Order: sequence, then structure tokens, then C-alpha cells
Amino acid sequence: MKPQVSQQAKNYLRTRVMTATREQLQMMLFDGAVRFAQQARAALEKQDFETSYNMLTRTQHIVLELNRSLNHKEDPELCGKLAALYNFTYKKLVMANLKRDIVPLDEAIRILNHQRETWALLMEQIARQRAAEAASKIDIPAPSAKMEAMISVRG
Repeated sequence: MKPQVSQQAKNYLRTRVMTATREQLQMMLFDGAVRFAQQARAALEKQDFETSYNMLTRTQHIVLELNRSLNHKEDPELCGKLAALYNFTYKKLVMANLKRDIVPLDEAIRILNHQRETWALLMEQIARQRAAEAASKIDIPAPSAKMEAMISVRG
């Protein structure tokens, strides 16, 4: 049985997706994959095979989308490695689904968590670069020792 989602929640999600950057959309995919995989794991532990099937299928679809979103023209070597990783993860998810087995699912979750953490670090780096680029366009004098001495923080 599918949980009902309110219209407000649907509208919020739609707005979030429509206004997200490419990097944020990628993070949403990782977040969804990890969340659904963990829900599938919990369902397998309870032997709720219908829920585990549904959650694993959703995770599989996300992994396929992650694979499709790779831009092989930009960096063929990196994309080839990521594609192999996504294919491996997908196979583990299929195996977990077919055999109702937590072991391959745990392996897929570990990979998805690692990819999510790596993406989060990359997003932080991109944000710092963009902030530095924006700051360099603003005509503000660089801080001097005298300016630093004048600034005090009182608690």
C-alpha cells in the first residue's frame, strides 16, 4: 500500500526540482537512492517483500538515471569508471531484489553512501569556487592589519 502524499508536498517537491541546479538535482538523486535502499533493507529484515521490491525498484531506477546522466564527452575516463560503478551497484540491487538478500543490498548502500558523500564534497568545492569568483568581481579593498585590528567580536 502506497502512502498518500499531500498536494502541498507534491507542489513543494515540484518547485524544489524545477529551481534546483544540476548539482542539486544530482544530490537529490543520491539522497533518494540511499533513502529507498535503506527502506528496502528495513522491509527485507521484516520480510515485507512487497515493500522491499518497490523500494529496490525505485533505487534501481535512480541508479539507471545516475548512469544516464553521465557526460562521456566531458571526461570519458571518469565517466567510464562511474558507469562501471553504477552498473555494479545496479546488479547488486537486482540480486538483492531477486534473492531477497540483504548482503548485496548492503554493498549497494555502501557504494551509494560513498558516492553521495563524494558528491557533497564536490558541491562544497563548487560553492567555494563560485563564491571566490563572485568576490573577485566586487571592488572591495583587501583587509589590512589595521582593518583587522578595528574589528572586535564581543560575546
